[in-house]
Amino acid sequence: MRRLDFVGTAFLIALMASAAMSQSSKMNSVAVTHIKTEIPITSLDDPAWQNGKEVAIYTYWSGKEAPKGRHFKARLLWSNTALYVRFEANQEESLIVSDQPDLAKKTLGIWDRDVCEIFVAPDAAKPDKYFEFEVAPTGEWVDVGIEFHNGKRISDFEYSSGMTSAVRIDTGKVMSAIKIPWKALGKTPKHGDRWRGNLFRCVGKDPTRGYLAWQPTLTGEPSFHVPSKFGVFQF
Repeated sequence: MRRLDFVGTAFLIALMASAAMSQSSKMNSVAVTHIKTEIPITSLDDPAWQNGKEVAIYTYWSGKEAPKGRHFKARLLWSNTALYVRFEANQEESLIVSDQPDLAKKTLGIWDRDVCEIFVAPDAAKPDKYFEFEVAPTGEWVDVGIEFHNGKRISDFEYSSGMTSAVRIDTGKVMSAIKIPWKALGKTPKHGDRWRGNLFRCVGKDPTRGYLAWQPTLTGEPSFHVPSKFGVFQF
């Protein structure tokens, strides 16, 4: 009887461990839905967006839960030519934005105001080489090529992805979307490919400025540039 109890307990422990690993895997990865027809990036309510798996993001970079008024969601789609990302952010406080936005070119320093972001590392084996894309409620945008060398982050601000974006401010909500051509990432994914990356939002101003992350980076001070914490984009 003791032997049966031992075997049963061992089986239960193994089953629980397997379930925990499965849940952890789901939390650390998101399916990117393929679409056969391109959609205009300005079409923020296009029905195709509903095919994308909704990723709800409600924690700061530290892992602490953020106020509900700062939570946001993301949906990811991919076509044969580009990656699409749509952000839907709760907005219950004053926007922190530029009063003279210039949409004709990238805006360096946009990360000091309200933005939603995606980091993408096309080579899962080399997450230290990735690309950063941001969009602000004003429609301002920025794209940066990033690579770590000997622990030092090197940013290529001359990188030009050809990204396009769109935004809309509703009552209590900011909608925004980004379209990134595959040529800007150096490769086109195939079904079943697993890339690395993360999703972020910066909102508010000091001393209560918030830094939300899909995969918390768990650094001492707010920092998004932690490739070892990237999640998985499953195509």
